[in-house]
Amino acid sequence: MYFDTHAHYDDEKFDNDRYEILDLLPENGVELVVNAASDLVSAEKSIILAARYDYIYAAVGVHPHEAKTFDLNTISKLRELSRHKKVVAIGEIGLDYHYDYSPREEQRRALYAQMELAQELGMPVIIHNRKAHEDIMKAIKAFPGVKGVFHCYSGSLEMAREIIDLGWYISFTGSITFKNAKRAPEIVAWLPEDRIMIETDCPYLTPVPKRGERNDSRNLPLIASAVGRIRGITSEEAARLTLENGRRFFGI
Repeated sequence: MYFDTHAHYDDEKFDNDRYEILDLLPENGVELVVNAASDLVSAEKSIILAARYDYIYAAVGVHPHEAKTFDLNTISKLRELSRHKKVVAIGEIGLDYHYDYSPREEQRRALYAQMELAQELGMPVIIHNRKAHEDIMKAIKAFPGVKGVFHCYSGSLEMAREIIDLGWYISFTGSITFKNAKRAPEIVAWLPEDRIMIETDCPYLTPVPKRGERNDSRNLPLIASAVGRIRGITSEEAARLTLENGRRFFGI
């Protein structure tokens, strides 16, 4: 009954037991997973995982950290990969002005090129945004025909209102269970029930009380429980509505 709308099972942290974990997900209530890419190599790996498991889907894209690798052939390759029947989104893409692993101009160039591709293909996007609020909003407003989700949301309530007004979705990770989570609970409580999704972003952002361990989709109940507690509903209701929202958003 859970939908992990953003995972990274291609990550090297799963190299020793990747398939053992994925085999266990259905019996742990995980109905669907979207594995999000960070570059062309991980996009191909995500498709391989999606082809192997009925309940796994893929997103293909170049993360802002990897924008420095973006060249004239990248869009052609992404267009080709997106034709696979299990690819449901372009992502994750966006801007990261916190780490600046790629020059900001290159990040913006890669973002706009991939937004154009999503518009061309009629596909939703998965947005990574860290300390780049003004530029990221400018980018998504430049493509009004493209819809998307802000994954692992870290912005303000005011920005969330703007995102929702544009017809977009917002997704939350195990970080909403952290003691230092300040703005997120207010936003979780405010969001319209048809615009909220949950994710693990595994192997990262493991929820309390397992923080410090490697994360995976079996921890989704902890995130759903936090959403339910904040919104005044049961964890089962939170799981159901986030599953329905994920299905609608990705067209599954």
